[in-house]
Amino acid sequence: MGAQNGERGTAAGGGGGAGGGELERINPPHLAPPTGFSHAVRAASGTMVFLAGQTALDGSGRIVGDGIVEQFERALTNLLDVAAASGAGPSDLAKLTVFAVDVADYRRHARDLGAVWKRLVGGAYPAMAVIGTTRLWDETALVEIEGIAVVR
Repeated sequence: MGAQNGERGTAAGGGGGAGGGELERINPPHLAPPTGFSHAVRAASGTMVFLAGQTALDGSGRIVGDGIVEQFERALTNLLDVAAASGAGPSDLAKLTVFAVDVADYRRHARDLGAVWKRLVGGAYPAMAVIGTTRLWDETALVEIEGIAVVR
């Protein structure tokens, strides 16, 4: 895993994506150690790819998944599919915002959500925020994920 606990450096394991290269994860030692995110991600150069918010929509436009974990997995898979179509791999993700209709439920399932993340993305964490919202565009959606990737 990359620099996570107060270290400053690049993520281990390479940059991944179609363009290769690495993003630098920056986690100053005087801040609380990040868990499941990086305090900052720096890209020296590359092409920024802005990834629209993705929910747990299937190919026919229906929300799938009974709970936050299932919907998070589908939304993240959709985001990764869009990133790949844009030439970006999981380790090219520089910034993500997760919108959750029930932040308490999101926190209760943090361990399961983390396992989904590690299985689909690995251990390179982007700068990330979770924002509570009253509802999403798709009324039955529990979570939406948007992001920025940098492809070199």
